[in-house]
Parts: sequence; structure tokens; C-alpha cells
Amino acid sequence: MKTNILTCVLLGGAMLAATSCVSKAKFAEVQNENTELKAALADYNTRYATLSSQNDATRLQLAQSQGTASSLQQRLDDEQRRNAELRADYARLQESLSQSIAQNSQGNVNISKLVDEINASNRFIKQLVDAKSKSDSLNMVLTTNLTRSLTRDELQEVDVQVLKGVVYISLADNMLYKSGSYEINSRGHQTLSKIAKIICDYKDYDVLVEGNTDPVPISRTNIRNNWDLSCLRAASVVIALQEKYGVDPSRLTAGGRGEYNPIADNDTELGRQRNRRTQIIITPKLDQFMELIEQAPEND
Repeated sequence: MKTNILTCVLLGGAMLAATSCVSKAKFAEVQNENTELKAALADYNTRYATLSSQNDATRLQLAQSQGTASSLQQRLDDEQRRNAELRADYARLQESLSQSIAQNSQGNVNISKLVDEINASNRFIKQLVDAKSKSDSLNMVLTTNLTRSLTRDELQEVDVQVLKGVVYISLADNMLYKSGSYEINSRGHQTLSKIAKIICDYKDYDVLVEGNTDPVPISRTNIRNNWDLSCLRAASVVIALQEKYGVDPSRLTAGGRGEYNPIADNDTELGRQRNRRTQIIITPKLDQFMELIEQAPEND
């Protein structure tokens, strides 16, 4: 009887020791996982802070591109109006000259000056028209080459437009990414490879990649909200264009608009689907247009 009791005590002690060992090992494993999660969270926060800091610069660059195109058109309109006014003045001076031969000398000076101004205005108008025609032609060729390179199925989910001198390529999220993710799928890479080839052929253009979402909240542990998702998706496309398809990174900018740039009604599923998109915006380099505008003749 004593032997049995002693045996039970020894077995109980052994089991307690084994249980204690298992608990310590599990605790150590949980501690290691917690350390890894903290490191991953710190890395994610660093990446997000970098992407968010680029957002204001991204919007400013797009506004400058569109503003430059509008400014070019405005200058063209202004010069054409001024040219018409100068021609009217010229006609009035000629009539005045025929009525007063005595003032012929002064009239000739005024007419000569006016003719010089008209000629200068005509030359500048021609420069503006040529620049605008060249830009429009390049945009048309770029758009045509892009649409020809895409398959019929791809064109169902890729929208290509030219607005205010800027080429917009809008890609549906379900063809680029896994659901609720910023990882580009194989189908998306096939389409991006074709777009990247066109971008590489037009080296005088800058490229802005802009992510957009619908207002439905995102519920992922590593994505806080739709701002996060839109920025991360734009960054994924920029990284792919640079690292996988060889686009010069100095031409690239990534930015996110979250849910705040809708193109359709978010009250319907179809509208939300249209708003979930990534836009690749191809813009002329601003410095070329600014140099042209600075060449305008001075007004006396």
C-alpha cells in the first residue's frame, strides 16, 4: 500500500513538471510572435508615413499639369484677340492716313510700329498653335497605341481618355488586385506590362499613379482605412513599373485619394465598382510649356 502511494506521488510530480515545461515553451513562443508583430507594425507605419507625405505633392503636380494646359489655351485665345485688335487699329490708321497727308510722317511711324507688333504677335500665335498641335498629336498617338495594344477583354476594364491635355488611364481594381489587397495579381501584371511599354516609348512625359476607393470601410489588420488602401495600391503600381518594367523612377509619382474623388454614385454597387479604380495619368513635362509661355512678346 505504501509503495502504491509513493508511486502515485512520483507520477504526479513528473506530470506537474512536464506541464510546467510545456507552459514555459508556449509562453516563449507567444513572446517571439509578439516581438515579430511589433517589428512588422513599425515597418508598416514607416511605409505609410512616407506614402502619406507624398499625397499633397501628388495633387499639386496634377493641378500644375492641368493648369499649364489651360494656361496655354488661355494665352492662345488672348493673343488671337490682341491680334484682331491690332488689325482693327491698323485699318483705322490707314483710313486716318488717307484723310490727313500732312501727318504722313507720324502716321508712317505708328503704322510701322503697329506692323511690327502684328508680326510679333503672329509669330507667337504660331508657336502656341504648333505647341498645342504637337501635344494633342502626341496624346492622340499615345492613346491609339495604347488601345491597340490591349485586348478586347482588357478594354472592358481599362478606360483611356484625354482631358485638358492629359492622358488618363483608369483601371478597375478587380483586374489589378486581390480583393481588399494592394498586391497586383497576374492578370493585372499582363495589362501593366503593355501600359509600361507605351510609357517607356514616351520619355518626355511624367507619370502620376493615383489610387481611389469606395467609402465602404476596410477591415484588414495591416490596412487602417481607405486612405491606406489607396496609397498602398498606387505605390504597388509605381514599384511594378519601376522594378519589373523598367520605367525611370524620376518620372513616377504615387498618390492616394481614398474615397474622396468619386466618378459615380456610391449608393449602387455599380457606382462603387467604378469608383474603386487606379488611374495612371500621363502628363507633359511642365518646364517645356513654361519656357514657351515666357517667350511671349512684351506689350507696350
